[in-house]
Amino acid sequence: MASVCVYGGEALGRYGFPDGHPFGLWRMQAFWGELVRSQLHRQICVQPPVMATQAEIERFHEHTYVERVKAQSVNGTGYLDYGDTPAFPGVYEAAATVVGTGLDALHRILSGECRRAFVPIGGLHHARREGAAGFCVFNDCGVVIETLLAEHHMTRIAYVDIDAHHGDGVYYGFVGDSRVYIADMHEDGRYLYPGTGAAHETGRGAAAGTKLNIPVAPGADHSAFMKLWPTIEDFIRQAKPEFILLQCGADSLAGDPLTHLRLCADSHYHATRQLCLLAEEYCQGRILAMGGGGYDAANIASAWTAVVRAMLETPAGP
Repeated sequence: MASVCVYGGEALGRYGFPDGHPFGLWRMQAFWGELVRSQLHRQICVQPPVMATQAEIERFHEHTYVERVKAQSVNGTGYLDYGDTPAFPGVYEAAATVVGTGLDALHRILSGECRRAFVPIGGLHHARREGAAGFCVFNDCGVVIETLLAEHHMTRIAYVDIDAHHGDGVYYGFVGDSRVYIADMHEDGRYLYPGTGAAHETGRGAAAGTKLNIPVAPGADHSAFMKLWPTIEDFIRQAKPEFILLQCGADSLAGDPLTHLRLCADSHYHATRQLCLLAEEYCQGRILAMGGGGYDAANIASAWTAVVRAMLETPAGP
């Protein structure tokens, strides 16, 4: 079995919104309860969450925006965007913990402490450099990518996103950066927020061709996923990445209340297994998965447990 770190703990589960918001505080427990029922928790290295410093958050985000989140975190009122992402008391600390936990996972992978890691409450791929969006306060994916670029001097990073929503915060955050290869399969933006991620969006300038957007029709199921998935694998092989990131939102499963796709946990297992194999081939096994969206408890439980199972069951290299 490969060494797999999975992050849990109350501080990480605190990232969620009150008063019946779809991104509620129940999401961590939905996943962790199934992880324990499946007995997979006995095979992993459980790690506690870590809070990021403001300087770490500002590797991706603008200082003025981070200061605004801190201010609204004190009074806990209003919205951080145009109406999807409400402030609440302690929102800064909760969002900073998502970022810090992703960075801790990155450190453990790069140091060789573990080969693969999963952060269930993470993958906040809508947040822009200058603002919140779509339930996402700070973009932990973006901070991790910036850290790999600036601190570890990597030049070929692969980010794969199978959340039902297009990861616009990551895509536009790195749209002109040829070092960041993005493959994003999502529900067609003509039918779902944020309305972006058309197939012709392949990067800009020197980065043209380093981005792959695969919009799929509402109702697309596991069979459709399996037909399209080899395109992503081919793209990643061309990138020859030094590190792989997976945003594995569970809102692409059938029955999610906000989306219209019909994938299943097998889709998430297959994507994770194949990316683990590619990580073994190209980047010494280094892969970090982040939970992303998902607004049905049973779907979160089954999809993310499948991700962990695939990380445990996929053979690791020497």
